[in-house]
Amino acid sequence: MAKLFSGIGRLLSLSFIIYHLSFSPAGAQTRYTQYIEKYRDIAIEQMQKWKVPASITLAQGLLESAAGQSTLATKGNNHFGIKCHEWTGRTIYRDDDAKNECFRAYGSARESYEDHSRFLATGQRYRSLFQLKITDYKGWARGLKAAGYATNPRYAESLIDIIENYNLSQYDHSSVTAHSLRPIYRYNKNYYLYARQGDTFRSIAAETGISYRKLARYNERNKRDALQPGEIVWLEKKRTKAPKEYKKVPHTVQPGESMYTIAQKYGIRLKSLYKLNRLTPDYDIKVGDQLKLR
Repeated sequence: MAKLFSGIGRLLSLSFIIYHLSFSPAGAQTRYTQYIEKYRDIAIEQMQKWKVPASITLAQGLLESAAGQSTLATKGNNHFGIKCHEWTGRTIYRDDDAKNECFRAYGSARESYEDHSRFLATGQRYRSLFQLKITDYKGWARGLKAAGYATNPRYAESLIDIIENYNLSQYDHSSVTAHSLRPIYRYNKNYYLYARQGDTFRSIAAETGISYRKLARYNERNKRDALQPGEIVWLEKKRTKAPKEYKKVPHTVQPGESMYTIAQKYGIRLKSLYKLNRLTPDYDIKVGDQLKLR
């Protein structure tokens, strides 16, 4: 246990220095630079997972969220202005093309990034974009505008300007490796991090000082499993319930989710999630199902 907290403490202190220093905003350029530093690794992970250029993801996030300062971003963690079409999760309302329009709301910025990638990758209207080279940010920007992502007639030019002014195209050639420092987060009285391309429980064990067998057990997985970029990896044994704020707030099942991914999201043991909902492991959850979290 001492080794566990020694490893976590080392990473927490370094992560705090890198990711949580307080800066004094000095105009839009500083805000843009801070935003890029904060979210570039997530954008690269999304590129590796969904094949959306990291430069495009970052440029859209900067433009749509006003570098994280918009109402949608601050109150709903919506960094891409995605509306409520076919959405059964939490929502937020604001004026846009019409008054009081419905927008998707998320539990974190990372969820917004993941939903944005999924929205593009699974949307019929954006299918042709994935035939472009991942480094063709101009083609992607113009393709998004042509496909109707935004009504602004200069949307493509705005994305291209942001990418070129802040050299975002460099991230289209990048990969996030286990050798670069990553932040450790705390939630539900536990610690977690996000897996990167090529991660295994062994590689994370080498980074954190936690036994890879324990990591696999904490995450209810086989110790030999490969991990997908963006997966949550818990660093201690998960809890039996979600935090108190979810006492009367169920989780609405979204497309692509499973009981396991939901358990991981809230830091709950899979067995406990089944028990809370009086379900058996052979139950096939459906989009729109409401699951108790505590």
